[in-house]
Parts: sequence; C-alpha cells; structure tokens
Amino acid sequence: MLSMLRLALVPVFLWLVLIERDLLALLVLIFSTATDYLDGVIARRFGLVTRLGQLIDPAADRLFIFATILGLAFRDVIPWWLFLVILGRDVMLLVLGIALANAGFGPLPVHHLGKVATFCLFYALPLLMLGQALPATAFVADPLGWAFVLWGAFLYWWAGIIYAIETVRVIRLPRGAAGPASDSLTR
Repeated sequence: MLSMLRLALVPVFLWLVLIERDLLALLVLIFSTATDYLDGVIARRFGLVTRLGQLIDPAADRLFIFATILGLAFRDVIPWWLFLVILGRDVMLLVLGIALANAGFGPLPVHHLGKVATFCLFYALPLLMLGQALPATAFVADPLGWAFVLWGAFLYWWAGIIYAIETVRVIRLPRGAAGPASDSLTR
C-alpha cells in the first residue's frame, strides 16, 4: 500500500515542481523517501515481501527520479544532458530486461553498485530541491547536491554496463545453465 501511495504521489510531485512550489514538492519527496524506507522495513520484518511489492517499489523509485530530473531540467535547474544521461541508462535497462525476457530469463539480481548509484541520486535530488525551496541553504545544498548527482550518474552507468555484460553472458548460456534467477529488479 505504501508503494502504491508513492506511485500516486509521483504526478503530484512533478506538478508541484513544474509550478515552482518547491517547498511542497520537497515535502512530498521527503514523505515518499520515508515511506519507501518504512515499506522495506515492514515488508522484511513481518515477512510481507511480495512479487507485486518487488515490482512497484523500484518502479516508484524510478518514476520519482524521472519526475525530479524532468521537472528540474524543464526549469533549467539541471542541464538537459544530465536528464538524458540518467534517462538513457534506464532505457538501456528496459531494453536489457526485454532481451532477458525474450530469452526466457527473469530480471537480473540487484547489484550493490546499482543500489549505491540510486542512493546517490536519492540524496542529490532532494538536496537540489532544497536549494530551490530554501535559497538560503543553496550555498551548501547545491554543491552537495551536484556532487551526489554527478557521482550517482557515473555509478548509474557503471552499474548499467555491469548489467549489460551480465545480460549478454546469461543470454549466451544454454537454457537451465544460468542458475536460479533472483526475483529482484535491476536498479
């Protein structure tokens, strides 16, 4: 339910960013991040991990990242090339996922590098939003946000290349030789 709530908040968040209601957008982003954490804790602690949750949670993560970079690029807070770099990696993963499915394989297990990249972006984007929402914080929030976003984008692609190499390796294996596929989605 928390992941579905996060999905429903994505268009609200994007709308708030586009109309430059940055403080409200930042509060929605903080709420979404807190519920993402809480959702994971509840699912693991009470054994409520479901396939649907494993699909919705990363989808909500991706959509929040996409909505944030789209809104910030539209407002010229971040350059469009950065939007394209981050979007390009996700498009590549979508193509890899389709290739795996067409070859009869499930999604690849999450790589720790992908988690670190997502972590960096999850810190970067709220910091950049903070600099917009509260200009008095921009002298600290903006440099930290840019450091996290550039490092995150680099790691995002590094993890993407690892996923591409692994996809090629798995597809080349004879059927049944790949071993048990994890049900987690690639990040």
